[in-house]
Amino acid sequence: MSETNGASAGDDELELVEVEAEGVDEEGNIVADDLVVAVDSDGTVIAADETIAVLTPDGDIVIDETVSVIGDDGALHAVGEEISVVEADEDE
Repeated sequence: MSETNGASAGDDELELVEVEAEGVDEEGNIVADDLVVAVDSDGTVIAADETIAVLTPDGDIVIDETVSVIGDDGALHAVGEEISVVEADEDE
């Protein structure tokens, strides 16, 4: 699924584009990937926020969020990353 909406940033119009993907990897983990990018009027990606969530067969959850912005070299560079792990209760 993808979604597009306009966001104003002064003189330059930015468009937010969201792409979601889901699947099961070779280890049986359920993986959901949500990517939101800000695109300028020339079609250049200027920032990205990607969140990957993994649910293991044992019930553990790992969430990895990375925020990136475009650098002077024209490439995206990660400026922040947060990884959260929630382990399943073994008593259940």
